[in-house]
Formats: sequence, C-alpha cells, structure tokens
Amino acid sequence: MEQQIRTLTARLLANRSLPRSDALVRRALVDEAFRVDLDARLGAVGLQLIDNPYAEHVAVALAEDVHEPVFGASREYAASNAGLTRDQLALLVVIWALIILPKRERQVNRQRLADDGQEDMFGKDGPLEHGEGVSGALSEASLLADFAPVLGHKTYVQGKLLSRLAQLGFIERKGGMIHEGPLLDVLLDYRLLADRIIYGTLGEVLTRAGHPPPAGDAFTPPEDTAEDD
Repeated sequence: MEQQIRTLTARLLANRSLPRSDALVRRALVDEAFRVDLDARLGAVGLQLIDNPYAEHVAVALAEDVHEPVFGASREYAASNAGLTRDQLALLVVIWALIILPKRERQVNRQRLADDGQEDMFGKDGPLEHGEGVSGALSEASLLADFAPVLGHKTYVQGKLLSRLAQLGFIERKGGMIHEGPLLDVLLDYRLLADRIIYGTLGEVLTRAGHPPPAGDAFTPPEDTAEDD
C-alpha cells in the first residue's frame, strides 16, 4: 500500500486532478484505511483531496487553514485564489451555471442528454452518470454573443478570459464548443453557488440572455454520498 499511496500522491501533485475512474482514485474513494493515509500525506504539506461524487474528477487544493498564509499577501486573492481576475471569475461562474446546473439536474433525475423519457420507470434506480452523457457543451459563438458585450470585446474574451480558464483546466475548447474541464465541477462549491445563481441577480442575467437556470424546486441539491456504481 505504501507504494500505491506515494504514487497516487505524486500523480495528484503533478496533475492536480485525476479521473475518479482511475484505479488508485477508486481505491481512495472506497478503502477507508487507504483514504486516511492519503489524507495524512496531503495534509502534511497543506493540501486536501477534493471529492464531489457528482464530478468526473477528484482534485487537490489547499487546506483551509493555509489559505491566508499562502494567498493573503496577494491582492488577487480578493477575487480568486486561482489568480483569476474579476472578469475571468465572472465568466467562469457564468459557464459553471450554464453547464453544471443542467448537468446536476440530469444526474439527480438519472437522465441523459438524449433521454427520450422511455427509461423513466427505472431511471431513479440507475447509477450516477458522469461525462458526456450528462454534461452538455456550449457554443462559443453563442456565449460570446450573449456575454462578451458586458465583459469586453470578443477578442478580449477569447484571448484573455476563455484561454485562461482552459489553461487552468476549468473548461475545454473543441471545435467551437466549450466543454466541462476536469476542475469545473469539483473545485467550485455547488452548495454555495446554486442558490445564489438561481435566486440571485445572475439568474436574472442568464434568463435575459436566453439561458434560464433550472427552477429551484427542479431538483434536490446533492449531498455527499458514497460511490454509486
């Protein structure tokens, strides 16, 4: 087990995130003794494993007690401990709302993107799904048309905002589409953001742009659960 712990710890530090389908990640999620050892190794250097059962990846992030010592001296920390500017952070939250909120509704209701409703009888008993079956993509052109005017011109949003979010692993850009990156669902706090978006000003902004978020009673906010196979 020692070598496996060292290997997983090193891979998490090198990659920052790993798919939950990875064999060693799976072991960390189901083997209590293995997880305790992993948490101790990460905690010794001020890190923690971030695991959201609805996300396709796990990630490492700073432990809460070292946020201030690490980032407190940086003025950017007021906006984001990932070094994002306020406009990058604003676009990140918009993208999160447009991809993750509908995805979560599908996951909770055990629906797929192409669900025709014929599996509803047994859908609630199905396994929790991740990946392209439930995570939709956004048209980059549509996103720019709707939100570039309030964030800056098109070239700025493409070159300074979207490129940075892709570089950090929050999104992936393929063929003019914006897809969920490995860190989008796991690092942004669903419980903190969902209600603020659905019932707050951003929900109104999204609705005016033709992207209304799911209704607040459309799905039950997720609780941490054991692995759902």
